[in-house]
Amino acid sequence: MYAIIENGGKQYRVSQGDVVRMEKIQAEPGDVVGAEKVLLVADGSDVKVGRPAVDNAIVSLKINGHGKGEKVIVYKYKPKKDYRRKQGHRQPYTEVVVEAIEVK
Repeated sequence: MYAIIENGGKQYRVSQGDVVRMEKIQAEPGDVVGAEKVLLVADGSDVKVGRPAVDNAIVSLKINGHGKGEKVIVYKYKPKKDYRRKQGHRQPYTEVVVEAIEVK
C-alpha cells in the first residue's frame, strides 16, 4: 500500500515505514501529525484518485527531527561592470517517518 501526499508544493510517494525529508513542518520532534492533502491511495489493484484530494484518507507522520539541507551558492555578476554578489542558502527540512496510511 502506498500513497501520494503533498507538502510545501512538492509531492511524495510514501509507504508505511518510509523516512522522508519534507519541507519544514511546525511541530516538535516526536509529535504525530497527519498529512491533509492525500492525492492518491493505492492498495494492489484498488486505486483511489482524489479530485484534488482523497476524501477520508489520512497519512500519519511521526516527526524525527529538523535540519538544514546542503548549502547552495547563489552568485550573480555582470560582465565588465564590476558587479558581483555571492550569497549562500540552506533550505530547512523536517524528517518524518510514515506510521500509517488509512482510508475510512
